[in-house]
Amino acid sequence: MNGYRTVIIGAALVIAGGVTGSSPALAQTFESYHCADGTKFIVGFFKYDTRAHLQIGGEAVTLKKRVGLSGSRYSGDGVTLMMSKAGVTVRQARRPVTACELS
Repeated sequence: MNGYRTVIIGAALVIAGGVTGSSPALAQTFESYHCADGTKFIVGFFKYDTRAHLQIGGEAVTLKKRVGLSGSRYSGDGVTLMMSKAGVTVRQARRPVTACELS
């Protein structure tokens, strides 16, 4: 069932890219994460797009790439995603930062 959900979300992100005027592109990377506080999310990265596309809390969120001291940092709509050699963390509005790992 989880694989089916990933395919549906991936298709929705590709369609959303086509609706916004950009040409549909296949995702370079889709990864599912599970966090210490119970949060689950899927992140997609597309070729020629510096943004991270998340499905988190039942909503699709597009995060812009920001300047980070180490690793990659993406934020937008009250969500911040940090990816570094030390690990992955996510922060949602009014919630503490939580460590996440691949599901």
